[in-house]
Amino acid sequence: MTAFTTAESPFKSDNTSSNRCGVTLMNNQVGRVVADVMSTHDGVTVMPLPSMIRVDAINRMDFIYDEISEALGEEEGFFDSAEFEENMSTHYGRMIHEDDRTIMFANPEDAAAYIGFDLIASS
Repeated sequence: MTAFTTAESPFKSDNTSSNRCGVTLMNNQVGRVVADVMSTHDGVTVMPLPSMIRVDAINRMDFIYDEISEALGEEEGFFDSAEFEENMSTHYGRMIHEDDRTIMFANPEDAAAYIGFDLIASS
């Protein structure tokens, strides 16, 4: 009798951290400008697709509102968390909205440390 083995699946579960975070933006005028601005940041990669734009980063990325407002040709304060949410369709990682930026963290521990949240369960 011959024993058969099954090849390991490339789609198997892997719970190790990717150390990456990212967003999917609409591929419109605003999304394109946001992606262009983010492409100038270290560790950020931008992948334009037909109906969306992927913006991914290693560890952390900051969407600085006034930097994006300026690139859009608008006054400071134009681009904010509401504009960001309107042009973003999905994200992965932990997101923190502040008055002047949205920050994406790859690891929940980094986001918790940033906002001063204690991850240790109390009994």
